[in-house]
Amino acid sequence: MKVKKAVFPVAGLGIRFLPVTKAQPKEMLPLVDKPMIQYAVEEAIAAGIFEFVMVTGRDKRAIEDHFDHSFELEEMLKAKGKTDLLAEVEKISAKGDFIYIRQKKPLGLGHAVLCAKPIVCNEPFAVFLPDEIVQGPSPEIGHLLKIFEEKQCSVIALMKSPREELSRYGIIKPKGDIASGVFEIEDLVEKPSPQEAPSDLAIDGRYILTPEIFACLEQSEAGAGGELQLTDGIRKLLQKQKVYGCVLQGNRLDAGEKLGFLQANITLALEREDLKEDLKKFLKELKI
Repeated sequence: MKVKKAVFPVAGLGIRFLPVTKAQPKEMLPLVDKPMIQYAVEEAIAAGIFEFVMVTGRDKRAIEDHFDHSFELEEMLKAKGKTDLLAEVEKISAKGDFIYIRQKKPLGLGHAVLCAKPIVCNEPFAVFLPDEIVQGPSPEIGHLLKIFEEKQCSVIALMKSPREELSRYGIIKPKGDIASGVFEIEDLVEKPSPQEAPSDLAIDGRYILTPEIFACLEQSEAGAGGELQLTDGIRKLLQKQKVYGCVLQGNRLDAGEKLGFLQANITLALEREDLKEDLKKFLKELKI
């Protein structure tokens, strides 16, 4: 089985970023000069995935427009000889096929993934949570694809989390030795208290899932927060087949909350040749 499609659950209300997300999708908030959703799409492309399923909701039209051609803008840039900007704009829509399906009610991540079933059908697929970015020498999803190609079963990206933050994530219970960084998962629990968490290994917003997950989600009931949780669906999947975890290396940027969003902007800007020196100078002048 080969992974050809990537699912992006982008129907959330972006409550943490109100009021800016009242009329603008959280996924379109800029990290330097690109919206955060574009970083996730570029990660998929770098790993060889070119079919993108966007599970959207109300007021998410800006995402669709961003990945479409803008003929007026492109013609204007061409006429003004701004070839670098023209290439950057055209690149957004040139690679891959974008399919949009609506999640009519915000019923949870598991429900959002289930909405993609008519498009994914009986294929394995990737899932990206676009507000989580991991910097490293190769695409994060690419590591999971290599494990999937070897094991031919679902694979979840993991990270070590501080004990006091475990209640923010889905947490896994590993099976056997974890020293290699790749191991079977014995169990999962969504947003446990630090005292009840089975480990300090949290799900990191990247998944490769086999199509059997859809039946598991259909059989699941609402869990934490009254929502259909993807973690609960994967827990049912464990009863049918093996699921592997992979602890990924690299610098993780959580742009899904305000402080992390600011940190991500600074971190990414410091990697830009056109920005880093002036930004360093500015930060030193703050004297904080």
